[in-house]
Amino acid sequence: MGEVNHIVVTINNLKNEKVSAAPENELLPFHFEEVKDSISQTPDIYYRRIEFAVFEEGKFTIPELEFKVGQRVLKTIPYEIDVINTAQKADQINDIINNKDVKLEVTDYWQLYKFYILAAIAIICLIIAIVMFVRYGRKSKDSPVVATNQTLKELDSLKKKKYVENGDYRSFYVELIDISRKFIAKQYHLPADVLLTDDLIDLMKKNNTISQENERVVEDVFLRGDLVKFAKTFPDQVTMEKDLTDIRDFVKRSSKDLEFEKLRKDV
Repeated sequence: MGEVNHIVVTINNLKNEKVSAAPENELLPFHFEEVKDSISQTPDIYYRRIEFAVFEEGKFTIPELEFKVGQRVLKTIPYEIDVINTAQKADQINDIINNKDVKLEVTDYWQLYKFYILAAIAIICLIIAIVMFVRYGRKSKDSPVVATNQTLKELDSLKKKKYVENGDYRSFYVELIDISRKFIAKQYHLPADVLLTDDLIDLMKKNNTISQENERVVEDVFLRGDLVKFAKTFPDQVTMEKDLTDIRDFVKRSSKDLEFEKLRKDV
């Protein structure tokens, strides 16, 4: 199996007649790997030598090969070939030459392992980014500055709705107090969004986190808002504008409350 063998076809006495046959490398069946196919012809002799190898075990047949000489068709004798694999599993395989030690440079190691190194670096960067986001990203959203700026934007949006100019005092105070409650809950960590007004005022006075000036603003605006919601009072435009300004100033001053509270805890 795999060894190169050959078959030779010779036609004599041609008398200048033309010989036609299969093209080079296409004469033998597909099991036969043709290594070389050489053809030569003289006026009297046609000579063709085909070298081939078979790479499978078994019995294979070279059929009758047809050659057309003039108007005549000549055929060769068929052959049966028995292909045997002489190699055994227990045979020892020896290297042709001895192995050589090759010294690798830094660039060689980089070419070998660069994809693993880049993947490891990418994973480490991803882990660092996730840790930074969890540790600092969420905190930044809850920071006093962010809460203050967000609330000031909401107060600006409330002013643009022109409830004050249109005399829609009920909608004005409902939204103003709702914005203020969310701000107090986020900035001072008091349950302002669930407590009744009287309970919230009482808690602020006991907690001492909010300054007295800011407490008075929250108390006045919240109590007036409750009276407006239940149609017990009807504020004018000047009062509504003043309440909006007072709440805005309270939001801006809240950072001082937090600084004082931090100082008090440190002491």
